[in-house]
Amino acid sequence: AASELSPRVSRFSSSYAVSRRIEPFYKGGPVQVNRDGKFMFCPCGIKLNVIDIETGALLHSLEQDDQEDITSFVLSPDDEMLVTGSRALLLKQWDWQENKCVRTWKAVHVAPVAAMAFDSTSTLLATGGCDSTIKIWDMIKQYCTHNLKGSSGVVHLVEFHPDISRLQLFSSSMDYKIRIWDLKSSKCVAVLSGHFSAVTSLAFAADKDTLVSSGRDKICMVWNLKTGESKRTIPVYESVEAAVLLPENGDFSQLGVKNQGLHFLTAGSKGVLKIWEVATAACVFTQAVPFEPVESKEEASERSLTRCMLVPGRNQFVTVSVEHNIVLYDAPTLQLKKQFAGYNDEVLDVKFLGPGDSHIVVATNSPQLKVFELATSHCQILYGHTETILALDVFRKGLMFVSCAKDKSLRVWRMRKDGKVTCVAQGLGHAHVVGTVSCSRLKESFIVTSSQDCTVKIWNIPESLTSKAKAALISSPENLHAQVTERGHDKDINSVAVSPNDKLIATGSQDRLAKLWSSSDCSLLGVFTGHKRGIWCVQFSPVDQILATSSADGTLKLWGLQDFSCLKTFEGHDASVLKIIFVSRGTQLLSSGSDGLLKLWTIKTNECVKTLDGHEDKIWGLHSNKQDDLVVTGSSDSCITLWKDVTEIEQQEAQAKQEEQIMKEQELSNLLHEKRYLKALGLAISLDRPHTVLMVVKAILKETDGRKRLEENILRLRKDQKEAVLAFLVTWNTNSRNCHEAQAVMETLLKHETPDCLLQYSGIKGAVESLLPYTERHFQRLSRLLEASMFIDFMWQNMKLADVSQQEDVSL
Repeated sequence: AASELSPRVSRFSSSYAVSRRIEPFYKGGPVQVNRDGKFMFCPCGIKLNVIDIETGALLHSLEQDDQEDITSFVLSPDDEMLVTGSRALLLKQWDWQENKCVRTWKAVHVAPVAAMAFDSTSTLLATGGCDSTIKIWDMIKQYCTHNLKGSSGVVHLVEFHPDISRLQLFSSSMDYKIRIWDLKSSKCVAVLSGHFSAVTSLAFAADKDTLVSSGRDKICMVWNLKTGESKRTIPVYESVEAAVLLPENGDFSQLGVKNQGLHFLTAGSKGVLKIWEVATAACVFTQAVPFEPVESKEEASERSLTRCMLVPGRNQFVTVSVEHNIVLYDAPTLQLKKQFAGYNDEVLDVKFLGPGDSHIVVATNSPQLKVFELATSHCQILYGHTETILALDVFRKGLMFVSCAKDKSLRVWRMRKDGKVTCVAQGLGHAHVVGTVSCSRLKESFIVTSSQDCTVKIWNIPESLTSKAKAALISSPENLHAQVTERGHDKDINSVAVSPNDKLIATGSQDRLAKLWSSSDCSLLGVFTGHKRGIWCVQFSPVDQILATSSADGTLKLWGLQDFSCLKTFEGHDASVLKIIFVSRGTQLLSSGSDGLLKLWTIKTNECVKTLDGHEDKIWGLHSNKQDDLVVTGSSDSCITLWKDVTEIEQQEAQAKQEEQIMKEQELSNLLHEKRYLKALGLAISLDRPHTVLMVVKAILKETDGRKRLEENILRLRKDQKEAVLAFLVTWNTNSRNCHEAQAVMETLLKHETPDCLLQYSGIKGAVESLLPYTERHFQRLSRLLEASMFIDFMWQNMKLADVSQQEDVSL
């Protein structure tokens, strides 16, 4: 049946190649965007990643060669210089566009650098250290101009005054004070006291005499720099991580800005952006968010914001959350424009989504789902579950999908035409963690879940969710109720699957059994026994009445649905087999293991065609797209990998190579026939065939004055060709039949190449070591042959003499 489906079916896949990886690119710390808003700089351990904002692609990774973590970095205002500081107490200047380090120098701090800032002219760099000192560097003349002492504890904030003529530096450290340093005298000229917790940001107004500071003491303060006194204290009622002044010339009327005068935006622990008016200390706008803002009791939430800045080149605000999500908002409206997930924790499941598999939905070790648009890397974050999401499944059309979680619930999500995803239904009823879920295959009619409570539940989907007209009217998620509940196994159920015709359900459990159920009433139809350890995954074949199972015993098994017998066992994984899928229209299996390996199996021959090594840790997620030419994997190593089926490409390449080889061989035989030996030698060397080169050498030696001809041709070869011939003659020399040709070529090389020149040849040491013993053996053999031939000659001479004397006797 399988072979009649389409012309593509008959071919098996033989290889997959990585077409894309979604890896962690940001693990906390400052984030910066360049002047025109095209590139974003994100620290990630020992690397600093440069990300293209439009596509989300990684442009460069600037990597510390000392393998120490980057503690701080800064990009100069003119975009030319990038400076990083690491735990090795070194500062490095990078040409970030060319991805190379231009200069490295000692930071002169005795502890790592915690903060950096350039002045507005990009000539001075300030570094604030964990050693309570601030150093200022002249980046043009390359020396340290100031060493400012007097701060207490880590200096975590340094900023130059935007008016360079004032030559002032502002800093803040662990004593919560803001110090103003005069760079002409290298002295601290003022201390602004008022905050009772760490100062998190400083923003200078256009008049250059007003400063806004934010702090974790839940206030923002407005300072008059002429008098050094506080003009106003604005209570924000949340720990503030950043205050950003709104540009005076922008239109922010949609954000509640009605009057002239200073307004600023705050980002902090509640995860919500707010706009404040300085004159009245009133909050004029609060951003609407898809989740409940955090109450002040629960300060450190995963929704808290840690950074915020304005990118004038894009007219956008950029925020960074505790969960390493980077979000770009349109500045005049605060509408979400783009979102990046900088760090995915362990990936527990991943599935293709969207009508053309344009998105992937990912369950990471968190209560939020992430939906990535593959073309732009834009990531939607879906709130709803309250505990870690464990598994996902997508309906056939790719618009609706289901998630289940540790919060004992399942949720149904729907993707709109614009790509936005909303929760349309939720189901409660399990007594324990819901670990696995499967959707009906033909229509969007039911969902099957199973849990650590060892039960299987079938949930019917009401028509109101599936018909588009009604679905558009849904404002809040509907509540689903389980139609059937059945205790299925004695231990945790790890996997559940629905058959292609929606009539059967299979479950696999930690109790080493797989079971087959009727989907109408959940009645037990049969049990599959044979695995020696718990079953991790069950999967129906799309074309045959077969069930595939994978287990912690490292094997995959195929079972007949008629008699529940084991048809085949596939052995090859050295670890638990966590997931299996059918590919190539049901003729092959792809399996993923807890050792990070993927294996491709051909069912007919029982063989493992290919092993793919793409992850460092357990591969929990494995799914193929509808076209059957892309596979996505998600692993505990935080990576999501997209694999492309490259079988056809590889076959075409192999065919092209073969055709080229045949053409070259034909050309070689023509050259030999025409006695154009030099060209024949070059071609045989390029074909990388020692035997063919030997044939050419033999042909040359057969000519009259062959030795001379060989010498001429060898000498006209390029150095790399001579190196190749040397490697070949090592092989020829091992065989007594070909030793004469090998020695002839070697004689030419030794005669005409100087020892110094020969020593430069690659592999010369190994070649000499191999040539010596065999050459010695050949000479010994030749010496014995010479002795033997001389003995024969002597005998013959003696016989001839005796013969002559006999003839004389007869004649007498």
